[in-house]
Amino acid sequence: MLPIATLPAAAILVGLGNYLPKAWILSRFMINGGDVVLNNLALLFAVGLAIGMSANKDGAAAIAGVVAYLVPTTMLNPTNPIGLANLLNVKPTSLNEAFKYVDQNVLVGICAGLIAAALYNRFHEVKLPMALSFFSGKRLVPIIAAFAMLFFTAAMYFAWPVVYGAMVTFATSISKLGFVGAALYGFFNRLLIPTGLHHALNSVFWFNVAGINDIGNFWASKGVKGVTGMYEAGFFPIMMFGLPAGAYAIYRNALPENKKETGSLMLAGAFASFFTGVTEPLEFSFMFVAWPLYVLHAVFMGLSLGFAALMHWTASFSFSGGLVDFLLSFRMPLANKPYMLIVQGLVMAVIYYFGFDFAIKKFDLKTPGREPVAAVATDAGATAMVAADATDDKFMRQAKQIYAAIGGHDNISVISNCTTRLRLQLKDTGKVDQPAVKAAGVPGLNILDVHNIHIVIGTEVQFVAEALQALFEGKVAMTPATATNSVETPTVGSVATTATETTQVPLTTVLQAPATGSLMPISAVADETFAQKLLGDGYAVEPTTNEIVAPVSGEVTSIFPTKHALGLKTASGLEILLHMGINTVEMGGTPFTLHVSKGDQIAAGTAVATVDLDAIKAAGKATTMMVVITNMDHVQKLTLNQTESVVAGDIVGAAE
Repeated sequence: MLPIATLPAAAILVGLGNYLPKAWILSRFMINGGDVVLNNLALLFAVGLAIGMSANKDGAAAIAGVVAYLVPTTMLNPTNPIGLANLLNVKPTSLNEAFKYVDQNVLVGICAGLIAAALYNRFHEVKLPMALSFFSGKRLVPIIAAFAMLFFTAAMYFAWPVVYGAMVTFATSISKLGFVGAALYGFFNRLLIPTGLHHALNSVFWFNVAGINDIGNFWASKGVKGVTGMYEAGFFPIMMFGLPAGAYAIYRNALPENKKETGSLMLAGAFASFFTGVTEPLEFSFMFVAWPLYVLHAVFMGLSLGFAALMHWTASFSFSGGLVDFLLSFRMPLANKPYMLIVQGLVMAVIYYFGFDFAIKKFDLKTPGREPVAAVATDAGATAMVAADATDDKFMRQAKQIYAAIGGHDNISVISNCTTRLRLQLKDTGKVDQPAVKAAGVPGLNILDVHNIHIVIGTEVQFVAEALQALFEGKVAMTPATATNSVETPTVGSVATTATETTQVPLTTVLQAPATGSLMPISAVADETFAQKLLGDGYAVEPTTNEIVAPVSGEVTSIFPTKHALGLKTASGLEILLHMGINTVEMGGTPFTLHVSKGDQIAAGTAVATVDLDAIKAAGKATTMMVVITNMDHVQKLTLNQTESVVAGDIVGAAE
């Protein structure tokens, strides 16, 4: 995300520069300044990925990233005197077009950054003999990167022309299909964004690679009105109207406690998209976490380009399809009914909003703000607190709360972050006090497995991560977590500095749905032993899918010989029985495939079994999945959510 964060600044510089009269020196000054960033995006990716993917975000990894980028881009440049072309005595004119702009290809930058990070993680602690000790550790990494990238360069020399040539051939063929070709181009343009190969595709349609030269001809007024610009016009309705409407749908579907953070992220991305045509901040926010939504976005982009080309509504851009370029091209001689693109944009806004809204809800896509949220502490007056120093800012106060709740130094392995989340590697996520994390003013958290947890902070996550790192390295001291009962309930993210009484923090176990289906109280199941709570209180799910997950984090203490039930014990001593089906003991274990063994430490939401529901039904048995707390004498209060439809892993209640 670090390289992407530079794009809005570049877009604003270029956009405003284009809005000013071209005769003004200030106009060219601003445009050139923005172009510096845009023309070196591949290098920024190399450096950003090298830092972001390295073990401890060290500057040596960044240097290795620069080296890893410079070696192939310099040696593959056909006009460089030290490049492979000169070494092999190949004339530049006979080299494949693929190498002409290799230094601007984002995919090369991504590869360089990933290779540099991998080399750093592998070699930054290597100790050389005394005579070579100066080059040990971190200093060794850029040296190894230089050697490694020579092999990468040699492979690229033969492989890249094939890849690039295939892209050009594909693009040239669909350009002959009229408005259908424009639609296909729009679809594949978006699909290729994550790889950077969309630049290869764009060059065929926008520039003079295959004779189309849409941008050059439009601004030089050399084309056909209503035709020249057909590979650009459809971008305006999407970037100015469609994507911002999609961002609003993402905001509307965020959890209530996440709306503020999600809203700020979506608003910034929507503004960049509408005003400058820079879509990466929006697209990358859901590109990977909700990829089906991105495919839908690609389909909508194809429809927009195809329809604008069919209607012969044309406009062009010199940078991207935002408001600035739209206004600049509005009065160009080859612009054909550009005002109709605004009408089309309003229609696309409706399509995007309802399309995104339907997909997010229908498929439960985890777009920003929809991360699973931990159960709230059941007693607002008994919240895990730490003592705050007078010099602590809000980020350090929040970090201290989280640090104590996740188990402190002894339970932390790696601290990192992305755009909105802390991405932590812990020794055991089962030791995390989820209500205490929530009490730190956190919008939500997601335990991925025994070692990995995401804690959603918002757009200021970097500062909380830095504070956590300072605590982990011992640069900042803190007192042990206690609980305070006070008259006033602490505000979100606040830390109490005085207390009237210090008490034991109550332990709360978060309960999750063991399967996707309909949630019900234990009293509603069709088995008197369970319904009368003779084994203990709990809940049940009537499943619709075969995957069964752990309802809590803990140790697998027992597995029944017939595989139909297993016992779990949490770190706080709560004993849980997961019983799969009613009277399924009579089936001898045939419908059950277990994925865990006795003694395993597992996280809540981990797959524990795959169950053949059809086989159970065919045997005349019920498929109900029951979760029972068998030592209810350890529980003060059991709280279940008033929901019906649940997805496996959803939080459905808490036992205090």
